[in-house]
Amino acid sequence: MPATLGKQLAAGTYGVSILFRRNIRYVEDRADLEALVALNRELHVAAPDGTPALIAIDQEGGTVARVRAPATLWPPMMAHDRLAPPDDVATAEQVGLAIGQELRALGLDIDFAPVLDVHTNPANPIIGERAFGTTAETVTRRALAFARGLDAAGVLSCGKHFPGHGDTDTDSHLALPRIDHDWARLEAVELAPFRAAAAAQLPMVMTAHVVFGALDATRPATLSPQVITGLLRDQLGYRGVIVSDDLDMKAIAATLGADVAAVGAIRAGCDVVLLCCDETNQQLAEEGLIKAAEGDSELRRRLGESAGRVRAMKRAHVANQAKHPARGLDVVGSAEHRALADRLR
Repeated sequence: MPATLGKQLAAGTYGVSILFRRNIRYVEDRADLEALVALNRELHVAAPDGTPALIAIDQEGGTVARVRAPATLWPPMMAHDRLAPPDDVATAEQVGLAIGQELRALGLDIDFAPVLDVHTNPANPIIGERAFGTTAETVTRRALAFARGLDAAGVLSCGKHFPGHGDTDTDSHLALPRIDHDWARLEAVELAPFRAAAAAQLPMVMTAHVVFGALDATRPATLSPQVITGLLRDQLGYRGVIVSDDLDMKAIAATLGADVAAVGAIRAGCDVVLLCCDETNQQLAEEGLIKAAEGDSELRRRLGESAGRVRAMKRAHVANQAKHPARGLDVVGSAEHRALADRLR
């Protein structure tokens, strides 16, 4: 493997590590925080490109929270609907700051949050109360406030799932959803929070494994150049890092191998590809990218572009962390944070 290509691949596809509950030691349903800190310390020096790895986690609140007690247990973000404006926005920012402070104390860099999906379908099996609201306006205000809170804690945010998973009736972990709204509807509802996120320069956006008939009738957004490059990059003007949702999810894996999916995601415009379940698939994806890039100058260019974005995000992250020193472990599950969580219940 050429050295330059290897460095590009390392930075553009391995720049981020993600932890799940299975990676966290629990003793009688309580997370071993010291063990998690030690694990993250090891992972920070493990990036193949020679720079510290960025360690990510899904810590949204509600059911999607990988670090449980003694960390603060947050209600789902739809709970902000109980608050009147502007208190809902102020509280969302406080919640983002509190979650960020706890993650930062544990040695984590990225929260794969906020959810920017608008919950418009009561039959949606995967988004539901994870959303910040049922209208584009409420989601935009609250979710971007949450992201500002994370930033103030020195944690990177990641808006998801572009261009919107809120009106599906299928779980993309299990099958490939499809949305057939026209452009006017997509622009008014699904895309509105992401347009605002692009303007606010959120550092990361995660893609959806969903087919949008009005945008690309055959390919899910993650694999669609029209959606990722044409829409998110060119039309919405997003300049941050684009990360795929997990390519091991059946919406992708049921029809494509990890090698083909990884190459397709990078060609579409993703900068980081997630493969979260199968180490064999991780190896297959790496080999597929190397083989395809060796004979394709455009793919090599894309890998270099992605690597540059990841490195730039790392530099900005280090600078932001210097402005916001980490709190001690006593902030995790603190009385102040538990009281804030109780406000949403």
